[in-house]
Amino acid sequence: MTANEIDATLLRDISTFEGSLAGRVYLSLKDAILVLKFQPGSILRKGAICDRLGVSRSPVSEAITRLSSEGLVDVVPQSATRVSYFSMAEIREGAFLREALELASVAKVAKDHTEEQLTQINRNLHLQALTVEDQDYAGFYQADEEFHAMLMQFTGYPRLTAVARMVSLQVSRVRMVLLPTPGRAAETLEEHRAVVDAIRNHDPAGAQSAMHHHLGQLLPRIAPLELDRPDLFRTS
Repeated sequence: MTANEIDATLLRDISTFEGSLAGRVYLSLKDAILVLKFQPGSILRKGAICDRLGVSRSPVSEAITRLSSEGLVDVVPQSATRVSYFSMAEIREGAFLREALELASVAKVAKDHTEEQLTQINRNLHLQALTVEDQDYAGFYQADEEFHAMLMQFTGYPRLTAVARMVSLQVSRVRMVLLPTPGRAAETLEEHRAVVDAIRNHDPAGAQSAMHHHLGQLLPRIAPLELDRPDLFRTS
């Protein structure tokens, strides 16, 4: 394995996922890409993936095609398949679309939520607090993603969560670079708590304002990253 090849041993076992064989391979690869176990620019070797996951090349090829359609890998015929680099244009677009969906969602949840839904949100906040205390950034990332997905789900619109995840894939990936920034996870938790306080008070405008503030922290933090870590970003 060369320095710029993925380490296939970092892939999660596909038995931890549900669905078809190709779907489970896809989810294992996608997980490794989103949490940056596989860095931008890393080369994917089908043989190593097949050996690690115990599958043939067909489901791996199908999974890579799906990842390519989502912009997470770049397939160059007769050359190599690489984890895609970050793109500021795609990140800005994803952040814009995500905010539009989240502001609409949080206003509806603030207006219409049930006590059981509020209990589930509070449980998630408690989990976030535990991961912050343990400095478990991967765990916090997962709880953070679940928090936002939960708000989408509680709108009652079943396709909303999938749409939001799709449009913000590049945003989700770059966030993993930012979370270890000292104090950022704790700040994010407080921003989430402000959103939940407004929801608890049935205050749609307040919930939107808190969410707008929360999401507005992202792009100003990414801009310096493009200069500090040019190795992660696509060149013009």
